[in-house]
Amino acid sequence: MQKILIVINDAPYGTEKAYNALRLAMTLVSEHENVKTRVLLMADAVGCAIPDQQTPKGYYNIETMIKYIIGEGAEVKACGGCLYARGFSELKLIDGIEPSNMPEFTEWTVEADKVVTF
Repeated sequence: MQKILIVINDAPYGTEKAYNALRLAMTLVSEHENVKTRVLLMADAVGCAIPDQQTPKGYYNIETMIKYIIGEGAEVKACGGCLYARGFSELKLIDGIEPSNMPEFTEWTVEADKVVTF
């Protein structure tokens, strides 16, 4: 089984990096059953892990995208140090997202056949 790690570093809104990364993840989980998809939220991307996101009608919603990929079997984690640095470490995260750390990020990177960063 091929393993792909997607690392997102940018905030959920303001640019389209998180959106495009999650579009890739959505396509991987829906069209490639033989691929294990993992997503790591780092830096400002940890904001993607906050539930109850409100977006204007017709605008993409990062939370909806994340819930979809988790529901299809992707693993999603958020950098614990990044959560802490932004004052998010005590906040509830989207169901299925857990804090991570550098040893786990390193393990995911070593295990991955491909790493894609946004």
